[in-house]
Amino acid sequence: QVQLVESGGGLVQAGDSLKLSCAASPHTTRFAYMAWFRHPLGKNREFVAAIGSNYGNTYYGQFAEGRFTISQGDGNSAVFLQMNNLKPEDTAVYYCAARTTDHEYGIPVAVVSYDYWGQGTQVTVSS
Repeated sequence: QVQLVESGGGLVQAGDSLKLSCAASPHTTRFAYMAWFRHPLGKNREFVAAIGSNYGNTYYGQFAEGRFTISQGDGNSAVFLQMNNLKPEDTAVYYCAARTTDHEYGIPVAVVSYDYWGQGTQVTVSS
């Protein structure tokens, strides 16, 4: 049974940085894609960023472009999200997601395209 565990969330001030981590168990699991989504209170879950394990190609949601960086580690069984210049509107529960199979249309950005999900980690940005 594959499990994803996020860590690194917390309360920060606007302009601060935060790095989220997500580790897979078992750590020998190899994913085709890993991603981050977020779920602001009262809104739908939205795509943040994703990375393809084979080539390291990345894709970002518009709000994340230039401020957030996604990366992988531990033999592609871990994924990180470096978030800089955080804003109050970045406040949300952040979820790690992963997919073991290839995706015909490039990096998947839809919630339904991912098979495994973490429990989420809260990020709160105060103004």
